[in-house]
This record gives sequence, structure tokens and C-alpha cells, in this order.
Amino acid sequence: MTEVPIYYEDTDAGGVVYYANYLKFLERARSEWLRSLGVEQNELAERDGVFFVVRRVEADYLRPARFNDALSVTSRLESLGRASLEMAQRILRGEEPILEARVKVACVSCRDFRPAKIPGHIFERF
Repeated sequence: MTEVPIYYEDTDAGGVVYYANYLKFLERARSEWLRSLGVEQNELAERDGVFFVVRRVEADYLRPARFNDALSVTSRLESLGRASLEMAQRILRGEEPILEARVKVACVSCRDFRPAKIPGHIFERF
């Protein structure tokens, strides 16, 4: 779980989190999830010549978050392929769901951005 405090810069003129900022919160949580597995994305690019990119996002905005809210983001691996994975993510305020998302992430070559197999040593950690 990744904690996300809401700053004034995250909100619109009405003090409500701007819809696109939720995607940043999801990205941070996925990065922390990878880090918890011992995967640093810059090292993955340097050592293995691949990195992860978002291929698709489906998001259901359930309730608004506001300035000074304390949110948390959960990330769960739903499916794993040789060159992609799908995550289920939720943004919560306490126990209250704010957003639910499914995110498909693809592994691509740094050289040409074409799909690439997830390196074996990373695949095993998933």
C-alpha cells in the first residue's frame, strides 16, 4: 500500500483532485510495488534493455478526493504474460473507495519500443 497525501497543487479551483492526477497516484504505487520486489526501473533499462509502459487504463471514479485528504493506493497483480501484466489498483480514503482501476503494463525494448519478454529474473519475482 502506498500513502498519498493530497496537496493543493493536486486540486482544481474547487479543491477537488483533478482527474488526471489519479493516474500519477496509480503510477507511484506501481513503482513502489516494483521497488518492493527489488526491481528498480532504471536498472532494468540499463541492465536488460527493457522498461515497462502503460498500455491501457480503465478507471472508475467513485468519489472525489479533496485537498488535505490522506489517500492510500493498493496494487495487486491480476495476470501475467510473457511481455505484459495486468494490475488491479484501488485508491482509498480510509476504507472508502475513491477510484478503482485496471492497468495493463507492457514490457518494451529501450531500443525500439517494441514488445519484449519480461526478463526471467524479474518474471520469477512476479
